[in-house]
Amino acid sequence: MDHVVLNDLVASDLRPWLTALIVTLLGIAAVEGIVMSRRAPGGYDWWAFAVSIADTVGRRLTEAVSSGLGLMLAIPLISWVYEHRLFTIALDTWWAFALLFVGQEFCYYWYHRSGHRVRWFWATHAVHHTPNQLTLATALRLGWTGKITGTALFFSPLLWLGFSPMAVTLATTFNLIYQFWLHTTWIPKLGKTFERWFNTPSNHRVHHGSNPEYLDCNYGGVLMVFDRLFGTYVEERADLPPKYGLTTPLLTYNPLRIAFHEWINLARDLREARSGRDFWRALFAPPGASKSATTSEGASLERSSLPHQPTSAR
Repeated sequence: MDHVVLNDLVASDLRPWLTALIVTLLGIAAVEGIVMSRRAPGGYDWWAFAVSIADTVGRRLTEAVSSGLGLMLAIPLISWVYEHRLFTIALDTWWAFALLFVGQEFCYYWYHRSGHRVRWFWATHAVHHTPNQLTLATALRLGWTGKITGTALFFSPLLWLGFSPMAVTLATTFNLIYQFWLHTTWIPKLGKTFERWFNTPSNHRVHHGSNPEYLDCNYGGVLMVFDRLFGTYVEERADLPPKYGLTTPLLTYNPLRIAFHEWINLARDLREARSGRDFWRALFAPPGASKSATTSEGASLERSSLPHQPTSAR
């Protein structure tokens, strides 16, 4: 789950509610940690939980700066798109709600897929994949740099179609709230039909897996429909437990290093670029295509040792 999209879209009068929601989710994550610790002493990574709190607090503290960097471009464009919308769609019919839900899911799929396959977006999204243990607290570790990447623009087609910015914001909010419960290892598969069409803890465990068989898949927020349509759905295998974290684990509890490690790699590649093509690839090619980049799930590799990375996942 990635709330930087919500932060780009959300109106200022909703931010107090967002803060209250984050505090509530942190409380639920803490309860999970207590229960897991009692069942298996030492089996819950409280340092990782603390990092997720630090990430959340740091994101709020840097919100003003990141808004200045990102929203100066995003807001005018979003406003322009909405002013030139094709229709005005009021949420007063069932089909309007259904269209907003499916449309938001479609936009989220491509936002999330780009977060793994485009280096510029991966630099922020990599933070979400740094925990080496999958817990509810993982859902709240999102990085501090989402504002500058322009992720809200992925949802502009909904505004152009005719949905109001507030409607898109609320649809994204509910989508992201749904995803909170997916970050667990203790909820089993939920039946063949539900697993096939909806995002579940099992499907999301695969998404967070750093196993080669599990890389770059299951991008949907609520639905698995677009993963199946575009060939990125992978089912969790009983004989292959997911290994969480980056493919080369980031073994640190330093919030600053976690927040900026991939930006540092990106800056290094830009500094060492010898041509316009190198510069472009460092910014926008899949993560594994650049010298110091991480792979789609984060392995820091030299170009000479990179395995073949397909443009799209299975």
